Amino acid sequence: MSQSDSDMAAQQQAPAPARGNTGLGLVAAALAGVAAAALYGVVIGLTKHEIGWAAVGVGFVIGVAAGKRGGRSPVLAIAATVLALGSVYLGQLVGEAMIGADQIGMSFSELFFQHLDIVQQAWKAEADPLTFVFFAIAAWAAFSGAQKAAR
Repeated sequence: MSQSDSDMAAQQQAPAPARGNTGLGLVAAALAGVAAAALYGVVIGLTKHEIGWAAVGVGFVIGVAAGKRGGRSPVLAIAATVLALGSVYLGQLVGEAMIGADQIGMSFSELFFQHLDIVQQAWKAEADPLTFVFFAIAAWAAFSGAQKAAR
């Protein structure tokens, strides 16, 4: 058997990526949610604005991660929706903390981790109807992304 024949045999025997595993889908969605929240927060912090397409991206990434890894379980679409809401909120808090840290001359980590209550109060004071539209957009993107990715 030649080297290329043995390589082909090894590739043919490699297991397919896991699908249909709800637990794996939940873990993938949660990891995607943390990463998307951080990125969304950085975008808000750098631009000093909430951006709708970024909220769509947060939801969609979470939904796709859930659906690709977890399969067609309806639990995953619902969980992705809830995770998207939490990720958008967390991202908005990260952005608020980045902006606030610049304004008051404090480090981001100190403001975010030691004074989260102040960050949340600032978020509440600045939240407007568009803020909640972004929540709805992200939830829709997560739900539909999970369903489409599971096909």
